[in-house]
Amino acid sequence: MNKAFTRESDADGDDDDGDITLPALPSGTKNYVTPAGYARLREELMTLLDVERPKVVEVVSWAAKNGDRSENGDYLYGKKRLREIDRRIRFLTKRLDIAEVVDPSAHHGRDQVFFGAKVTYSNQNGDERTITIKGIDESDSSQGEVSWIAPISRALLKARVGDEVSLVTPGGVEKIEVIEVEYPTASSPG
Repeated sequence: MNKAFTRESDADGDDDDGDITLPALPSGTKNYVTPAGYARLREELMTLLDVERPKVVEVVSWAAKNGDRSENGDYLYGKKRLREIDRRIRFLTKRLDIAEVVDPSAHHGRDQVFFGAKVTYSNQNGDERTITIKGIDESDSSQGEVSWIAPISRALLKARVGDEVSLVTPGGVEKIEVIEVEYPTASSPG
C-alpha cells in the first residue's frame, strides 16, 4: 500500500476536537474575562495563526520534499508541532467565542467584591492575603490571581469590606474577613 494512504502513527489521529477539554464553568454562566485577559488570548491566537503556523508549515513542506519521511526529524517534529498549534488554535477560538468581557473598572470605588476585584482578606489566625479575581483563562496563581470559580473567589463574591465569610477547605470551614477591596481605574490595566 502506498504510504500516502496510511497514518504515520496512531498518535497522529489526535487532530480532532474530542481531546480538547475546557475547564468547567458553572452551568448557566458565561466565560468571564477582563479586557486585558481577552486581549492577551486574542494576541496569542493571532500570533499562532499569522506567525507560528506559517513557519511550521514552511518547514514541514520543505522537509517533505527531502524524501523518506519516516526518518526525517524535521518532518516528524514539524507535523507534531503543527498538531499542537492547531489544537491550541481550536482551544483559543472556542474560548474567545464564549468569552464575556467584563471591565472591572466599572466598580471602581466600591467596597463590594465583584469580578476583577483585588481583595485583601485575613483568616482566623490574622494572616492577611491579597488576591485578584480573574477569568478562568487568565488567572495566574503565581501573580496572586485566582479564577472567579475558585472556592476562595466564590466565598468572597458579593461580600463587602468588614464582612466575615465562610470558606470551605479540606481542613474544614474557615472564617475569613474582607479587609480591603480595590478595582482598577478606567485607565489602568485590569
